[in-house]
Amino acid sequence: MNKTVFKILGLISFSILVFASCDDDDKVKEISKNGSIETVMSVDHLNDHLDIVKTSHKIWVKNVLVKNIIHTDTIPSLGVTTEEAENSDGDTKKVALKKDYEIFITVK
Repeated sequence: MNKTVFKILGLISFSILVFASCDDDDKVKEISKNGSIETVMSVDHLNDHLDIVKTSHKIWVKNVLVKNIIHTDTIPSLGVTTEEAENSDGDTKKVALKKDYEIFITVK
């Protein structure tokens, strides 16, 4: 990748970090499409051994979607953990849940 792509990804990462640290009142309700990059990251469980991480970037210029970049990667599953769950009656029992990845973004 060239330096411009790294700069764009750095800016996206910084934006995500800033928005994640905001209160609900400070979060953007609607994205400005005049000149922005909209990024969404997710991790989905494919099976017992694999997860899929998906990153999408929508590039907006003058209210027109000029590019939609989607990256998908297959990564190892973290396995299963047991948690105590409670129903609406207050009854609790142990259930098996697939472990989720934590997503950390570092901006330099």
